[in-house]
Amino acid sequence: MLKFEESFEIYESLEKYPFQEETYKLIGVCMEVHRNLGKGFLEVVYKDALQYELRKMNIGFEREKKFEIAYKDIILPHYYIADFVAFGKIIIEVKAQENVAENHYKQVINYLAVSKLKLGLIINFGEESLKFKRVALTK
Repeated sequence: MLKFEESFEIYESLEKYPFQEETYKLIGVCMEVHRNLGKGFLEVVYKDALQYELRKMNIGFEREKKFEIAYKDIILPHYYIADFVAFGKIIIEVKAQENVAENHYKQVINYLAVSKLKLGLIINFGEESLKFKRVALTK
């Protein structure tokens, strides 16, 4: 079982974190979306615009990637759906609201744990300027 406090790190600065080059490209793409749309739209609008920009930049991605949850010898009927997985290794979770709450970090941590991926980005289009957090699974 993952302990929330010990299982991840949130990177807000330019310190060393996994997949820096890819993350830099993704944040740039998200800034382009925010620069053009601003705040105020529903999440799905930002996801559609982000999909357009990822394709335009030839960045490989899957939208609404389903992650099944294995339990003992079965796959549970419930599963997680990440908004995007880019470069085959970075989860992108899109938000369009003021402030990102702790439960959003937990959501991304669950996605990382189930997917076995190491890095997630929480991208919030719901404020005057684009806000983002990098969440890295450390265990």
